[in-house]
Amino acid sequence: MGAWIAWAIVAIGLAVGEIFTPGLFFLGPLAVAGVASAIVAAIGAGIAIQVIVFAVASLASLAVLRPLARAHLHMPPSLRTGTAALVGARAIVVQRVDENGGRIRLGGEEWSARAYVPEQVFEPGAHVEVAEIQGATALVYE
Repeated sequence: MGAWIAWAIVAIGLAVGEIFTPGLFFLGPLAVAGVASAIVAAIGAGIAIQVIVFAVASLASLAVLRPLARAHLHMPPSLRTGTAALVGARAIVVQRVDENGGRIRLGGEEWSARAYVPEQVFEPGAHVEVAEIQGATALVYE
């Protein structure tokens, strides 16, 4: 087996490991370094050069990519998209909302809703805040 194949297997293993450890973003940059080492090995460089390339590429990708990924994870609410952008939004109750259901007007659209705290009940016209989105249902509180 060629050295480039071994580095490719290492890179794939690290990439798969990154998929199963969300939020850390540590193995992904190392997978990039594995790809760089595989390329150097395919060109015909010796094992010492391959290891040096892996070490340098690991440090470089960790120094550059990891801070970018961590900043993306801690993105402010104003930059969120999809249902994540709705968490914390204010809404108006259209149809009585309790632990079993109801309807709210959220961002110009009507949504199904449930009370986030089971004992709470909101009558039409009440202003509520979205705590969480579960599927197509907003969980709201006062």
